[in-house]
Amino acid sequence: MNYFAHESAYVDDGAQIGAGTKIWHFCHIMPGAVIGEFCSLGQNVFVANRVQIGSHVKIQNNVSIYEGVILEDYVFCGPSMVFTNVKTPRSAYPRNTAEDYAITRVSHGATIGANATIVCGVTVGAWAFVAAGAVVTKDVPAYALVAGVPGRVMGWACECGATLHFQDDQAICADCGKHYQKIDTMIVKRVES
Repeated sequence: MNYFAHESAYVDDGAQIGAGTKIWHFCHIMPGAVIGEFCSLGQNVFVANRVQIGSHVKIQNNVSIYEGVILEDYVFCGPSMVFTNVKTPRSAYPRNTAEDYAITRVSHGATIGANATIVCGVTVGAWAFVAAGAVVTKDVPAYALVAGVPGRVMGWACECGATLHFQDDQAICADCGKHYQKIDTMIVKRVES
């Protein structure tokens, strides 16, 4: 075993866990879950069957990653944030097969704040920042800063997490110096020579 799992955690046979990953108190990892290298799963995290989690992902306490959710590399999931995986759940009409679950993708480097809710079937773009308590009901563009209920684009975030301020469709991060350009409704990082 080249990962750490606390003695109170359950890692079911068939789960694939990458080297250097740490699984803390009272977690449950189902068979068929795939977790990359150097991830951190805080207390009371549940990872369902067939979930895909990239490398260097941080999942804080009390988060359930349900089937149909894909977390790419360097994703951050804040404490008690929520994923759903069925659009029309009913106790009397169970929907619990792989075909019933909508795919939700959280792209490379994105952050989801504490107590935010991600409604199934959306894609959160690369390096997007979903504020604490937001409810995301539609796709989030790359680098977008989303807040509110329902979630709306309120601004743009640098890869380092700082808020970007655009002037003439250009922005330079005040914290790290990265350069960005706004093209229509897209933000792209510019490579400065």
